[in-house]
Amino acid sequence: MHVSIRTALVALVAAVLLGLFLRHADLRQVWTEVERSRWDLVAFSLVITGVTYVLRAVRWQYLLAPIGAVRFSTAFRTTVIGFAATALLPARAGEVLRPYLLARQERLSATAAFATIILERVLDTVMVLLLFGVFLVAADPRVGGADVQSFGRLKAGGLFVAFASIAILAAMFVLAGHPAMLTRLERSIVRWLPERLAAKAGGLVHAFAEGLAIVRQPLRLAVVLAWSVPLWLSIALGIWAVSRAFHIDLPFLGSFLIMALLVIGVAVPTPGAVGGFHYFYRLGAVTFYGAPNERAVGAAIVLHAVSFVPVAVVGLIFLAQDGLSLASVGRLARNRGAEEAT
Repeated sequence: MHVSIRTALVALVAAVLLGLFLRHADLRQVWTEVERSRWDLVAFSLVITGVTYVLRAVRWQYLLAPIGAVRFSTAFRTTVIGFAATALLPARAGEVLRPYLLARQERLSATAAFATIILERVLDTVMVLLLFGVFLVAADPRVGGADVQSFGRLKAGGLFVAFASIAILAAMFVLAGHPAMLTRLERSIVRWLPERLAAKAGGLVHAFAEGLAIVRQPLRLAVVLAWSVPLWLSIALGIWAVSRAFHIDLPFLGSFLIMALLVIGVAVPTPGAVGGFHYFYRLGAVTFYGAPNERAVGAAIVLHAVSFVPVAVVGLIFLAQDGLSLASVGRLARNRGAEEAT
């Protein structure tokens, strides 16, 4: 798709989601809710957000260890730069840029480093599904002013989510010990798809296979998964802190639900998840926890700022220190993305 058409579509999607997010919102009341929020809890969420990037860097270090030794400083800086690029550029550019910059600085294989990002993404998805399953099983809809009827409908899918998460994890542990099985899976998938789609699907499966081949031992995969637990609990804690700062009666378990909704919102390919992040937070807070609309809108705006603005600023500083600009890394990410797709 031509870049200008893609940019126009992304802008349209962002505009639609922002329109839905701000529909029926009284902006003066939103500002009032922001003013009366607890900034000590917002500051706490900001600190926790910083901790999540430290945990991401440590987990990535461990995942990269079979490829070669990686300094924490490099893993941390490239992680922050990657997330800054994702926040400021379209098409999740940071996911391509992050492994390339790290591989260049540590003299590692860029393809192998990219494969760890694919594996990381799968592990994150599984962890969010697991925590969502925990929420569905353990949450009490009477706590936090929740909509009991909405919770009842949501819990109907709880067993399926829990089963799917466990099944994916089990498959990953099996495939980690037998990476050749993924090669056969890739061939069977490609056989039934149109040529162009088959090439993309085959490329993703191949990259995932390389990521699992890097891990090789199921024990190493288990350790990486263990690092994912404090990472996603810290993300949930940041969501909880901002929600409580806006006097939304959200229990900590409820942050697992909001987090799952935000993952859907972040998946919408707008720079910085603008629109999708806001809409899905408001949806969860209003529908399931009875938050007043303006309060939920204010909390969504502040949570988005806490989640994206600091990493974008620090990432730009790191880029400047490395003699790079946002435009140059944007071109680099597009070129690398094209190479990985072929």
